[in-house]
Amino acid sequence: MQPALPPAATPAAAAPKQVPHTLSVYVNNRPGVLMRICQVFARRAFNIDSLVVSQGRDARFSRITIGLTGDPEGLEQIVKQVAKLIDVIHCSEHTLDNSVTKEMVLIKIRCSPNERSQALQITEHFAGKTVDLTPVSMIVMITGDSLKLDSAVAMISQFEIIETVRTGKVVMARGEQPT
Repeated sequence: MQPALPPAATPAAAAPKQVPHTLSVYVNNRPGVLMRICQVFARRAFNIDSLVVSQGRDARFSRITIGLTGDPEGLEQIVKQVAKLIDVIHCSEHTLDNSVTKEMVLIKIRCSPNERSQALQITEHFAGKTVDLTPVSMIVMITGDSLKLDSAVAMISQFEIIETVRTGKVVMARGEQPT
């Protein structure tokens, strides 16, 4: 009979909780800002799952949307550290309750004219659009939350997927509150 492992040695106790989070960081549009922000996450063992950077309405500023996974207990400290960085104007976490979060996926599939109607039905089911069509392939575009896109890719995988390209999350605060 084997002795039981101590509680700290069990896999569930050893692994920290990995929870998805979405942060919005408003920064001065200058070289090196993104690198400094990413270093904060690396030092704290958070994995960046998605990263979207775009210039704001004012070209002097950019918005960085970061989808990340890690222990929620360390997130508050990371938000504070990022907010203290030079060129960071504002950093905040967004939840499903206070924001709208969307992603987009482009999926190129090989399908014959005989299979096309089935592929179009699946695309329509996920409120997607066909953005390119050739005699032997098509590219569909689907937008929505992460779970919707995962489901769409799973359903479309019954066809031969040639390529997928997926954006990171983009987020906007609900109501009149600025992001």
